[in-house]
Amino acid sequence: MFKKLMLLKIALLLQMLAWNVVAKEEGASVLESEKGFFRLSYESQLDPIVINRMHSWTLHIDNADGNAVTDAEISVGGGMPQHNHGLATAPSIMAIGNGNYQLQGLRFHMMGHWELELNIASGGVEDKVVVVLDL
Repeated sequence: MFKKLMLLKIALLLQMLAWNVVAKEEGASVLESEKGFFRLSYESQLDPIVINRMHSWTLHIDNADGNAVTDAEISVGGGMPQHNHGLATAPSIMAIGNGNYQLQGLRFHMMGHWELELNIASGGVEDKVVVVLDL
């Protein structure tokens, strides 16, 4: 009986841990812009993201009402604030439809704290999303 009870407790604990991991992953991939005009979700071609490898991301942008933003103008910046330098490459962004965008030409050239700044303009408003990565 004791063995069955312990197995049940372990199974419940594993389920709780699995739920927490999923919740954290979902929360990490959807970000609200600084002023609240946009929500950005992203997925990297690389999983996990590694240094010194060119890759691309798929971005999806919704407005505050949850509607896909199909006409966004997006500029990319960022770098490593603690090292006082920007990105090693000049990534570009291309609309691919239905609020989706392809960010290409991204490479992180060293381990550490990175911030990727996405400046978004659409419908007469401008806002910024900062994606924080610790590689």
